[in-house]
Amino acid sequence: MAPNDFAPAAGSALHATAPSHPHLLALVEQARARGPLAVAVAYPCDRSSLTAVTEAAHAGLMTPLLVGPRARIEAVAAEAGLDIGGFTLHDTADDSRVAAALAATLCRDGHAAALMKGSLHSDELLAAAVTRDAGLRTGRRASHVFVLDVPGYLRPLLLTDCVVNIAPTLVEKRDIAQNAIDFAQALGIATPHVAILSAVETVNPGIPSTLDAAALCKMADRGQIVGGVLDGPLAFDNAISAESAHNKGIVSPVAGRPDMLLVPSLEAGNMLYKQLVYMAGAECAGLVLGMRVPIVLTSRSDSVASRIASCALAVLMHARTANAGQTP
Repeated sequence: MAPNDFAPAAGSALHATAPSHPHLLALVEQARARGPLAVAVAYPCDRSSLTAVTEAAHAGLMTPLLVGPRARIEAVAAEAGLDIGGFTLHDTADDSRVAAALAATLCRDGHAAALMKGSLHSDELLAAAVTRDAGLRTGRRASHVFVLDVPGYLRPLLLTDCVVNIAPTLVEKRDIAQNAIDFAQALGIATPHVAILSAVETVNPGIPSTLDAAALCKMADRGQIVGGVLDGPLAFDNAISAESAHNKGIVSPVAGRPDMLLVPSLEAGNMLYKQLVYMAGAECAGLVLGMRVPIVLTSRSDSVASRIASCALAVLMHARTANAGQTP
């Protein structure tokens, strides 16, 4: 099937996502035309991670390099009825940390262009990726970006950072913003509008995140953050709702029409994205950025469709950085 003819098979995870989450499906189709991407998958030793890898490969998004204990991976595939005979498998001891280290090395040595989490803990994969020997670190702070497909919202909504940086400093927030802006451009958003969230929309010395928001906006004015339009502090209501912003007298090119929400802390972001997923019916996909390769870092609770869409994001990010000679 030609890349531009791609349509998810009936009954597949992608097909199930299509009716209520068209934004993610559109990104998958966009990535399909640019794939497949060689991806080192660390320790794919359960049904959900191996199913996602298999479906992403069949969709033309990735060429998997499975890294982990051969016997265990093949047993999972047999039990799940998955055909992995055409995949490269790098056999390791049955130790998730060993598998993560080898997967990172494959990325460092150019055998893979992205790193993906299997059934190991997120901190194990990140620990392997950020070691000096892995050679994947850059001058930027690593950060995570979610792409949320929220029913009723007219565009994909990016959310950062809800996974990696617990209480980022101003300088770290600068990198978080720049990583996310570069990523948004990889998705086709030429000039992303970034709403910097806090509890209120005015600068209040008693709320440090409002000071950071104001400083980030001035950093953008001075060229320390490029490529996006930033505004903040903004409370969630006036960031998302143009009516709320109007009622509060906020004049802003961002309020009511954001492409991206930059949260003040991991705690705030984690709660926000889970509320959107579990109460608003959103589907999410995401990547870790700021490293030499994009990292697909899914949760054990994520759906197969979410994992496949995350692979698509890695394809799109790699395509942008490869063309521009930049770091993810």
